[in-house]
Amino acid sequence: MGFFKKKNNKIKPQPTSPDQTLKKSSNIELNTSLQENLQFINTSLGKSTDIVIREIRIGKEGTIKAGIIYTDGLTDTPSLQNFILETLMLDIKGVELQEKITPEQDLISVLKDFAMTVGEIKDLTDFDVLFTGLLSGDTIILIDGYAQGLLISNKQWVERGVTEASAQMVVRGPREGFSENLRVNTALVRRRLKDPNLWMESKVIGKRTKTNVAMMYINGIANDKIVKEVRLRLDKIDIDGILESGNIEELIEDAPLSPFPTVFNTERPDIVAAALLEGRIAILVDGTPFVLIVPALFVQFFQSSEDYYQRADIASLIRILRFFAFTIALLAPSLFIAITTFHHTMLPPALLISLTAQREGVPFPTFVEAIIMEVTFELLREAGIRMPRNIGAAMSIVGAFVIGTAAVEAGIISAAMVIVVSITAISSFVSPTYDLAIAVRMLRFVFMAIAAAFGLFGITIGLIALILHLCSIRSFGIPYMSPLAPFNISDQKDTFIRLPKWKMFTRPRLINQQNMTRQQDSASSKPQPTKNEEYERE
Repeated sequence: MGFFKKKNNKIKPQPTSPDQTLKKSSNIELNTSLQENLQFINTSLGKSTDIVIREIRIGKEGTIKAGIIYTDGLTDTPSLQNFILETLMLDIKGVELQEKITPEQDLISVLKDFAMTVGEIKDLTDFDVLFTGLLSGDTIILIDGYAQGLLISNKQWVERGVTEASAQMVVRGPREGFSENLRVNTALVRRRLKDPNLWMESKVIGKRTKTNVAMMYINGIANDKIVKEVRLRLDKIDIDGILESGNIEELIEDAPLSPFPTVFNTERPDIVAAALLEGRIAILVDGTPFVLIVPALFVQFFQSSEDYYQRADIASLIRILRFFAFTIALLAPSLFIAITTFHHTMLPPALLISLTAQREGVPFPTFVEAIIMEVTFELLREAGIRMPRNIGAAMSIVGAFVIGTAAVEAGIISAAMVIVVSITAISSFVSPTYDLAIAVRMLRFVFMAIAAAFGLFGITIGLIALILHLCSIRSFGIPYMSPLAPFNISDQKDTFIRLPKWKMFTRPRLINQQNMTRQQDSASSKPQPTKNEEYERE
């Protein structure tokens, strides 16, 4: 084996304990001794039983010692057997390695160039790269006498696959939803946007989890300043682990103390593709089906992907209904409390008499009634979510019906209050995004409290404070309330209503400042009916 190129290690691995070894592994290079490398790996991983370490002999005479290391359950074992072990132990014996080795090329290069029949192969020289690849499902090949090895990408593990999105249902539109596999998710986006300008940057975040995070945007459409800001915020994250995209969201959002979300999340590839075409940036995290989209604006949470698959008049009507439901879910209980407590004269006499008759025998003020019913409904809602799916929905419906009816018959709650709370609950489910519904649920109690204390004047002051708060928020430099504040007339085509596709020929102005034109102007892009000359002659 005189053709080996020996390499001296600057730092010889001498682990004192598994915990200390893991902390220092990023500073340790591979040793030329195969036994010492394998012993260091085995000790560092605590002799874990799912880490398979196998020593083999390769070469025509079997004089070369090699080590194969992989993680059972994360590695594609058929590929390992057919394309790695069989190649090293059987096929390579018929190859004259010494004839292929030149002064400029060592055994590692020969194995990579002439022997390995798998796809992606990388060189590794330190234990940090080795552990990251090994625990991600890759196969490691180490050769005795070499202070470097090969990292072969043949990872495979059990995954859920592409199924229908469950959190954002649509009547008309694609049924595909993201999965927990990052590469599958990026492929779903690539499938819809076959544009070479769709760029993707990959990062590894988390000292312990080593979570793969991808940032996708369309070069030439996305604002370079926003891309730089997103990249900067991701690079500043220094944490032990990232287990879900919600961890990333909390670390990069602009207003962490605001109940309103400044980062949009979705599990639908079509929504991500549409956002990228508008100039937004998508952040995909391995291990979760929810993708983050920035910047996120207030009006974006009222838009559904189904709005763009139906006719413009139907989509506009449904969107106006969502804004109306948002107002009801936020203010209905507080308005009822304020009017019945302070402003009786605003009600018609017949309705006032009816409400007064219903409240006879009710021992609690209107505010306490509303709090009891709202808290009860929130408990039923959470119980329905956490319980098994087969009985969760039935329990919520039956529980609300039984408790509401029993409370009215017992004289604890008035019938009008049950109606108001029920309408409020139904309106809160109209929102196409769960994050906005949570914000409404929290603010509803605040408005109920100020309505009980100050009446309609308190509600008015609360609305002014809410609007000021919304206008003060930014999402990655973009005003949260745009295009309403600051008002932009050209972007009103997709705010409260949606104009026809042939009218939406520009992208959002504040988000995108490079390529504004989505299509030709409306006059030339609108389909014109053709005239049938023969029909006209008849």
